[in-house]
Amino acid sequence: MTHHPAKGPGRRAVLSGAAAGLLAATTSNAHAADTRKRYAIVGCGSRARMFQTAIWGAHKDHNQLVAVCDTNPGRLAYVAARAKSAGAPVPGVYLANDFDKMVRETKPDAVIVTTPDAYHVDYILKALEAGLDVVTEKPMTTDAAKAQKILDAVKRTGRHIRVTFNYRYAPFRSQIKELLMSGAIGDILSVDFQWLLNTSHGADYFRRWHSNKAISGGLMVHKATHHFDLVNWWLSDMPVSVTAVGKRDFYTPQMARRMGLSGPHERCLTCPEKAACSFHLDLAADAGLKALYLDNEKYDGYFRDRCVWRPDINIEDTMNVTVSYGGGATLNYSLNAFNAWEGYNIAFNGTKGRLEHSLNEQATTAGSGAPQSETERGVIRLIPLRQAAQIIPLRTGAGSHGGGDAVMLNDLFNPAAPADPLMRAADERGGAASILIGAAANRCFETGQPVRIDSLISGLERPEMPAMPGHDGPVPMPVKG
Repeated sequence: MTHHPAKGPGRRAVLSGAAAGLLAATTSNAHAADTRKRYAIVGCGSRARMFQTAIWGAHKDHNQLVAVCDTNPGRLAYVAARAKSAGAPVPGVYLANDFDKMVRETKPDAVIVTTPDAYHVDYILKALEAGLDVVTEKPMTTDAAKAQKILDAVKRTGRHIRVTFNYRYAPFRSQIKELLMSGAIGDILSVDFQWLLNTSHGADYFRRWHSNKAISGGLMVHKATHHFDLVNWWLSDMPVSVTAVGKRDFYTPQMARRMGLSGPHERCLTCPEKAACSFHLDLAADAGLKALYLDNEKYDGYFRDRCVWRPDINIEDTMNVTVSYGGGATLNYSLNAFNAWEGYNIAFNGTKGRLEHSLNEQATTAGSGAPQSETERGVIRLIPLRQAAQIIPLRTGAGSHGGGDAVMLNDLFNPAAPADPLMRAADERGGAASILIGAAANRCFETGQPVRIDSLISGLERPEMPAMPGHDGPVPMPVKG
């Protein structure tokens, strides 16, 4: 793609003499007078929209978006149009090659990174070296070598990174953390965690860039980083070793033929069998997908609707992982991407009982599912040893990701946000710990051998975490069964 220089906000193509000096002084004075935190966003795909909306809306009094950066000029224009529609100042637009120019011209305080996963590291390092704060979408990066570069840069620059693990902030997941911290089931010895992706949301990973493991790290990194981070945080512990097996059995050319198709084909838009394939995605039918992707294909040739059955996919759809933790707990985890429903079941087995939690997320793509009652949505069960189960009402919230996004965005963008006893904010240490489980699992898929986390990286320190019940205190004798 040809990179065209883009202009920063308030800049003229030609400035000379006193006029240039006056503009520079005015810009400097304006920056000094405005106490709002200045953000630039790198990557203008779907994940960037959450941050844009927050800065232009609920958090505009304390924050401003001064620049956006992307490889695709069409998406840059789309963001500018969205800003204008929101009544916000239009940010400066810059192509990816002009990142350094963007930093010089717009002087952000922080950079938000929402590019495809493998490229997070490039902009994280550039921002750290420029002395800027960094906020990055999960996963922080995709493999151990990139994680090492980031940890080394943090130590070298003295800056830190915020990784936006919004799953931690969902009210019911915070509720689970509180119950575990309280000692309701004693100290935790093992965890059973089953995550299911349905054939709407799950299939979507196989259409997009996520289906290339070199870019996404596969579902073990891109998707499971959420889940591994949750367990790390719920346990307040760090992973030590990983054993895993993985395969792709469903999203294959063979499955397409078993379902009566002659394909696979290149993409849904031009598929000759679209009427016969229930996995067909109509980009034009969804205004957001059309504006972000279909309308901008001419700039970079990226197809958002590639065939889920095509042979060049190299990520797994069926994965099983065992993780050993430093504190002694063991995690048994599975992820499947072709299930009849979407959500998860998790159980914590402790010295005083068992805590179970299930959630139906009912995720879809380019559409919405039927309304759910809270009873249908999820449940928490506390089962003391040899006693009846207690049903605990699920704490709920409004908005996306179970209400977690709004809570996280307030924690991120509100300077008056209260101190958080659950320590839900994650830095580069938490970001590394979660992706390293996935990176280790990917290596297990290749070698069939267990992998120690400390064989992948050096200098990873334990993040601050809330105190949990210890493994050496007295344990009450269970009631006689």
